[in-house]
Amino acid sequence: MHVVIVGSGIAGLTAAIRASARHDVTLVTKGALADSATAYAQGGVAVALGADDSSSLHQADTHVAAAGSADARAVEVLCTDGPARVRDLLSLGVPFDRTADPSSLDRYGDDLARGREAAHGRWRVVHADGDATGAAIERTLVDALHRRHVTILERTCLTDLVVRDGAVVGVDVLDLLGEPRRIDADAVVLASGGAGHLYRETTNPLVATGDGAAAAWRAGAVLADLEFVQFHPTRLAVPDGGLVSEAVRGEGAVLRDAHGRRFMTAVHPDAELAPRDVVARGIASAVRDQGGEPVLLDATGLDPAFLVRRFPGLTRATRAAGFDWTREGVPVAPAAHYSMGGVATDAEGRTSLPGLLAIGEVACTGVHGANRLASNSLLEGLVFAVRAADALDAPRPDRLRLRGDAGLHPTTVTDAADVIRASRPTPSGGAAHRTDVVDVRQAVQSVMTDRVGLLRDATGLASARCDLAALTLPEPTGVRDHEDRALLDLARITALAAETRTESRGAHARTDHPDTDPSAPASYAWVAQHAPVPQEVPA
Repeated sequence: MHVVIVGSGIAGLTAAIRASARHDVTLVTKGALADSATAYAQGGVAVALGADDSSSLHQADTHVAAAGSADARAVEVLCTDGPARVRDLLSLGVPFDRTADPSSLDRYGDDLARGREAAHGRWRVVHADGDATGAAIERTLVDALHRRHVTILERTCLTDLVVRDGAVVGVDVLDLLGEPRRIDADAVVLASGGAGHLYRETTNPLVATGDGAAAAWRAGAVLADLEFVQFHPTRLAVPDGGLVSEAVRGEGAVLRDAHGRRFMTAVHPDAELAPRDVVARGIASAVRDQGGEPVLLDATGLDPAFLVRRFPGLTRATRAAGFDWTREGVPVAPAAHYSMGGVATDAEGRTSLPGLLAIGEVACTGVHGANRLASNSLLEGLVFAVRAADALDAPRPDRLRLRGDAGLHPTTVTDAADVIRASRPTPSGGAAHRTDVVDVRQAVQSVMTDRVGLLRDATGLASARCDLAALTLPEPTGVRDHEDRALLDLARITALAAETRTESRGAHARTDHPDTDPSAPASYAWVAQHAPVPQEVPA
């Protein structure tokens, strides 16, 4: 079987390594092999390895953070398979940090250093190189991949899925030279990450433009939970500022307003360690109350030597921005971070389209519900990548439990502005072409940030949908053109999903509907009525 895997983060690399034992694997990645969101992950991997912890406790914390919307089966799979998958990483040589504290053996049964992050009831986040866990994992997996028989196509951009008789049979890409190319496949596994660049401020790398999810949408796959976009509470509030790990707050740092007050204690009983959506909104409220001035993350209560040793990368980043965080607070603000929604899959990564699987952030198993628990994303990539790779040999069930629901009923989107315009670019120079490619991305980011962002309401969402429908694109030629098409596709569907959910739940906050509606469905799913990707006819 020839398997094409799109993406080279933790999910794509793990799937490629696993599948290569039995299949002919081609891995396609838009940037260099190590260019992925995984390499930016700071905090670590949440996993119940300690003697004081259990899968059931990890499951309970995941459900609380998910605001009652997570699929129980997916959460059980994540938390029960997780320990074995992290042991796999240890066997491959990932240099997880160790502790010399003798009490660790008594408490946890091992010497792994652990951190605690928001909404976790245990110290269960294992980390590497202090605050560079993702980079350490990425390096190790890339090294392991090079020892397998896998064809690697770097700087190769997915443009569309190839569909024949309703099944995915390959991918269309732009190769290293920018030339279009078709790669036939018996199965395609999307591991292409999220779409953080829907927003002006994001913690995501430049490659996170939603290419995989948008291609799946155009091919006719079911997408779900698109309204649930997580905003990380603490991005360094300077030009091009990066993520400041939640683990810093887990070690004892606090958030202060312009008057030096700890404002989160009045917002949630867990204060700075409340779920991410709660902390992000708390920061946004404080910023609004002080006229737009950023709040401060104050780590000065920690021992300076410990702070530098535990977070060496962040120490360098804050110094580069002009701050000595051992002596002063640093300005932080929320930024788009993670998509809970994506291509709807079952627990083995299978999608509504035969021949297409999806894993990692591009997928929606239901494991994160309305809000992802901190440091569950790397674990998700590991767990579901292995399950998807193993499912390649298994027969496809007659009925899939997409997003954990065998009865999931997607809404068919028929409006031309939502489907046809979003997915069929207007030929360059045509009458409907009203803006150039560069302006479209800026326009999408402005609309999404201002009206489909951390706080939403009916008026803003309606105007967002109208403005997004009015945007048009020329026929895409280069990589950036295809990225802009993907962003516009996903912006339109996300705005529709956010308008449809008339309640507040997890990361989806409606100021005009501030309460959670117990009768609302856990998931809204969507499918295009007329898939714009041409359906191939066998010769």
